[in-house]
Amino acid sequence: MPSTSIDTEELLSSGQAWNGQTYERYPAGKPKLTVMKMHIPAHSELPWHTHPMPNAAYVLSGQLTVEDKETGETHTVRAGEALNETVESAHRGYTTDEPAVLVITYAGVEGQAISEPLPGEPSEF
Repeated sequence: MPSTSIDTEELLSSGQAWNGQTYERYPAGKPKLTVMKMHIPAHSELPWHTHPMPNAAYVLSGQLTVEDKETGETHTVRAGEALNETVESAHRGYTTDEPAVLVITYAGVEGQAISEPLPGEPSEF
């Protein structure tokens, strides 16, 4: 007989990003949620970029290290963990010996890009 219980596990609940940056507000405008699945090969790095809205990532497999451009501070998340990203703060993610697969949810508004590369960096998506 199938189980009738539903199990839930809160993975992340926070009013601030991984580096302690406080989320001040959501963007003004008509809300638009975007959920993206991202595959990052081993030994890869994303370009330096910012996000104009709060977003969170869940690591399905592998691991990802996020690096803050200004401070050099890093934070590594592994399969089964969630990451609360920064807003308007330059950062990048990189992998080491194994690829990473993430599901990312962005809480933005219509017409808003989900990320913006720093000048001279290639477009991330």
